[in-house]
Amino acid sequence: MTTMTEASVREFKMPDVGEGLTEAEILKWFVQPGDTVTDGQVVCEVETAKAAVELPIPYDGVVRDLHFPEGTTVDVGTSIIAVDVSGGAAPEPAPAAEQPAVSPPAAAQPAEEPKAEGSGRQPVLVGYGVAASSTRRRPRKGPEVPVQQASTAIQTELNGHGGAPSAASPAAPAVKERPLAKPPVRKLAKDLGVDLTTIVPTGPDGVITREDVHAAVARPQAPQPAVPAVPAPAAPAPAPAVVSYDTTRETRIPVKGVRKATAAAMVGSAFTAPHVTEFVTVDVTRTMKLVEELKEDKEFAGLRVNPLLLISKALLVAIRRNPDVNASWDEAAQEIVVKHYVNLGIAAATPRGLIVPNIKDAHAKTLPQLAESLGELVSTARDGKTSPAAMQGGTVTITNVGVFGVDTGTPILNPGESAILAVGAIKLQPWVHKGKVKPRQVTTLALSFDHRLVDGELGSKVLADVAAILEQPKRLITWA
Repeated sequence: MTTMTEASVREFKMPDVGEGLTEAEILKWFVQPGDTVTDGQVVCEVETAKAAVELPIPYDGVVRDLHFPEGTTVDVGTSIIAVDVSGGAAPEPAPAAEQPAVSPPAAAQPAEEPKAEGSGRQPVLVGYGVAASSTRRRPRKGPEVPVQQASTAIQTELNGHGGAPSAASPAAPAVKERPLAKPPVRKLAKDLGVDLTTIVPTGPDGVITREDVHAAVARPQAPQPAVPAVPAPAAPAPAPAVVSYDTTRETRIPVKGVRKATAAAMVGSAFTAPHVTEFVTVDVTRTMKLVEELKEDKEFAGLRVNPLLLISKALLVAIRRNPDVNASWDEAAQEIVVKHYVNLGIAAATPRGLIVPNIKDAHAKTLPQLAESLGELVSTARDGKTSPAAMQGGTVTITNVGVFGVDTGTPILNPGESAILAVGAIKLQPWVHKGKVKPRQVTTLALSFDHRLVDGELGSKVLADVAAILEQPKRLITWA
């Protein structure tokens, strides 16, 4: 792929599709070189640390070049596609053998994209812009020096006069540049006994990939230079066994995108906010009966009605009765920020990892409106279409571990929030009801909270209110 630099070619850069994001992975291209595109047409789908997002092109033209293949993680601000906006016909694509896998990022700068006035940030499609930067990948620097030649230079240095070469000596050849590879790939090569300098890289910009290391293991290894200080053995040493890697015994999954962001957020939350978790087991038989009644109510026709709906409403009522629990800790200002609105987060397991979209201003919604919002949230998450904006600004969260048959758990706070409610499985259990042991629908709730701003009394009141409403759902009317 050849990067164009004519004035008629516009370079579309990876935008910041969410506040503060620095990179995104290209999941799928919807266009190819030679295709005609129009303003607003989606050209690719990318995955950020928060969600999968479709990117529209902001002008008309003909695709001249795709700078990165699918599966590549690209820094925000790096050009990813070149479009000829002159209206001329697209050139014939070069043969595959003549096209490099990735165009050098340095050559993919826009010919006419001015910076925003009064700002050091370049304008992008969405978000707040990004600092001018280039991709992390470094280009190869000149021809490589063979391993044997570099080894000879080092050996001459060691066997010489113990210092720098004399003026009469010819200059020693430069030592081979350090191979380009990511830390996990370097560790894999070390574990398998593979010398990275002997591998021919196939990744973008000469980066050695995990597949390159495995391929090097599969083929016979080149003999390493002998160390002069070690005498030859009396008898021929047995040939070293070739290290084998049985890929059927292990599967390695790169940590990136949503999973990477979730891991970092959970570690930060666990070791920043002092967590306290309280539990209560409650009879929810009446709540389950109300769920069945609402399913038959015409006002809820076509809406998703389940126990989570009434649990969500119970938590909203409990927050209204105990507003100080709906807060956050501002470390920089050393202040507790009490929120007068509730953006209710719902933890959702998706193929890309755990995400927590939230229902904006959930406190102001009626029960049917809340049911509609929950249905939309779940459907969007399952389709992998949750937007970054839907996952920002949450104040409290509910995680329903009961759908997996789990009784309860000790949930970790979503960063920036003060409380999270875990809902366990609802099971038929023996329970003392009106002085007699009867089978009742029972569940266990667990509330984790930030003990810097929620003390034991406040946390207990919130959890007790939720339990009381689920035990006697008519309190939704009297307390709301």
